[in-house]
Amino acid sequence: MSGPTSTRQWIVTNPPTRDPVLSGPNPTFTLQTSALPSPDATSALVKTLYFSNDPAQRGWIQKDIDPARLYTTPVPANSPMRSFAIGEVVTAGSETRLQPGQLVTGQSSWTEYAVLPEAELRVLETSPGISPTVFIGALGGPGLTAYYALLDVARLSAEDRLVVVSGAAGAVGSVAVQVAKKMVGVKRVVGIAGSEGKCRWVESLGADVCLNYKSTSFEEDLKRATEGDADVFLDNVGGEILDLMLSRMKRFGRIAACGSISTYNRYGEAIGMKNWYEIISNRLEVKGFIVTDAIANGKAKGFLEALTLALKEGKLKLDEGSETIVETNFEDVPRTWMMLFEGKNQGKLITRLV
Repeated sequence: MSGPTSTRQWIVTNPPTRDPVLSGPNPTFTLQTSALPSPDATSALVKTLYFSNDPAQRGWIQKDIDPARLYTTPVPANSPMRSFAIGEVVTAGSETRLQPGQLVTGQSSWTEYAVLPEAELRVLETSPGISPTVFIGALGGPGLTAYYALLDVARLSAEDRLVVVSGAAGAVGSVAVQVAKKMVGVKRVVGIAGSEGKCRWVESLGADVCLNYKSTSFEEDLKRATEGDADVFLDNVGGEILDLMLSRMKRFGRIAACGSISTYNRYGEAIGMKNWYEIISNRLEVKGFIVTDAIANGKAKGFLEALTLALKEGKLKLDEGSETIVETNFEDVPRTWMMLFEGKNQGKLITRLV
């Protein structure tokens, strides 16, 4: 079976310093058509079905970022925008075990078709009633991040009384709430999200309470919700919420620094921390991490197996609210990705190409 010889791609033509620009004379991304090589013996031609939209992608395209300070190779200017994706095998090389029609996931780019090495692809074994998109969500990178952050980085246990999760309605945070409450058995879990509707959904996942950070009473609400102070804080947003949480941590509390979406489009801008002294006076532990650490140290497989078992046992809830799947024409792929920074998604934001 032959495949296409060219494909449309979104190219990073003007790496941003602040908010990505989608129109005008100097857009961040430009749509172009590129030639497709034929798969060699160990690779496959894959048709993209879904893109994973992740806040971390913003850091990969920051203009003039020092590669030595980034955890992964930046996306070079005039290269396709990197993304994890789910696709369907069109043709495969003679030395691969891949078959046309199989669903696979792996690192790709904003492209309609890609030629990818078999070694970098994971074949998806789907079950009835389980969407393949869970493998780029709760049973993929976001779920692995949540589990690794709490169980390994923050060393969460049932002896901890109070856990706070910011970005609790996001892909990572929504899984973290359930890991803490239903898998670990922490007594009290407090979520933080950006609307009353999102907060009610987070509470339906198992949070004892979820607070709307846009509320005028948020600071007082947080003080009441964290009476006695938090043992563990999973920080997905950084900025003012992190600063406030420094004053709500128990002595010797642990903070797993997972993300900083509130500042990704403000790179290099001065953001004052009023409560930094809390780290010193209360001997707080703040530890940053990257999910690929779990892969490198051989822990990822066991963590994902634990999440899969939790799903089967009903301890991990995946409902319609767990994913925001946006049917998207290829011309609008960057616009769907930008929803991440506009607070328009609940759970995992996924692009479905139509």
